[in-house]
Amino acid sequence: MTDASPAAGGTGDLARLTALIREFSAERDWEQFHDPKSLVLALVGEVGELAELVQWLPAGDAVAYFADPDRRRRAGEEIADVLVYLLRLADVLGVDVLAATLDKQAEARRRFPVADVRGVAPRRD
Repeated sequence: MTDASPAAGGTGDLARLTALIREFSAERDWEQFHDPKSLVLALVGEVGELAELVQWLPAGDAVAYFADPDRRRRAGEEIADVLVYLLRLADVLGVDVLAATLDKQAEARRRFPVADVRGVAPRRD
């Protein structure tokens, strides 16, 4: 496995995973197919496959439904596919996923103080 660049998220598991995905792509000469548009479309396709698993479940039944090991494994496979394409896209674009996520969480904490929104779904105004 190669070292991860700062754009891949710095040090840690996320950077190692990004490097592993980058290496997998490079070994197969698939980088030529990993332009941002193609990666976004692949990501959307994988999110669609994940959505299919819950499409007709009543919302309140989803957690119990995935308590079954085979169903949980299947959900894990689709979640992993989503993560792979998301990390590959971030890597190609040079986005530091960890830093971007931490910044986004800090912004959300400012926008939605606990005292104002606890138990209330946020509105898009």
